[in-house]
Amino acid sequence: MKKHQQSVLITGASSGMGRATALFLAQKGFNVYAGSRTPEKLPIDDNIVPLKLDITQQKSVDVVVSQIERIDILINNAGYGLVSTVEEFNEEEMLAQFNVNLFGLLRVCKAVIPKMREEKSGIIINISSFLGKIGLPLLTMYNASKYAVEGVTDSLRYELREFNIRVHSVMPGFFDTEFSRSNLVTNRETFDANSPYAFMVENLAPNVLKQINEGNDVQEVAKLILEVIENSKFPARVTVGEKASKFIPMRQELSDEDFERRVREYYYL
Repeated sequence: MKKHQQSVLITGASSGMGRATALFLAQKGFNVYAGSRTPEKLPIDDNIVPLKLDITQQKSVDVVVSQIERIDILINNAGYGLVSTVEEFNEEEMLAQFNVNLFGLLRVCKAVIPKMREEKSGIIINISSFLGKIGLPLLTMYNASKYAVEGVTDSLRYELREFNIRVHSVMPGFFDTEFSRSNLVTNRETFDANSPYAFMVENLAPNVLKQINEGNDVQEVAKLILEVIENSKFPARVTVGEKASKFIPMRQELSDEDFERRVREYYYL
């Protein structure tokens, strides 16, 4: 019997890692359903089906998923980063960060899992971050949302194992994408010259932005995702990119205090 063309649903597919992955998998013969709040920005390919998808709304998620007969692979990629201190963020910013990075991921999983369970087959790949395992100042809300994604990944692996559904986390470091230009939201008070954290902002923010803009090529992420899909024995989580490959092993080897000291030295904190 001829194997069916595998279908992939990717969230946040209009830019960065999501866009690169959508194009790469489409070129490899996958049937790619590319979701975005701005479908007009989605990549064009014969194997790509553009979809207007707002993961902050369960109704939008449910409508999109109901239109797809079969979903073999779900790639939860949509996300953004809030840059703010804990003292200065507001309630709206806090809730919005989790609504996209965590709750949006859960909404899509909730809608897709029944389809996979019925087929007794599926792969869920959560695009997390190396900052889902280590903390950095000014990125507390982003860190916390990605830490939560790691927890969701761990728990879902138990829940879905008997249905032959694999769940993985990909933890990228800093990559040269539109993230720093389009997907970073800054808190006005934190970036005010009179902020009590102005010295930290002046030292850390330009350094991190430079590392993002000079980061690895997003094709590395796309190729790694294909490896996850094709290898049924792939580990639960994997790092990709220079910073992730450097910091995650260091985090595992050092004590909390020693690791914190190394990060302070590296970022001049």
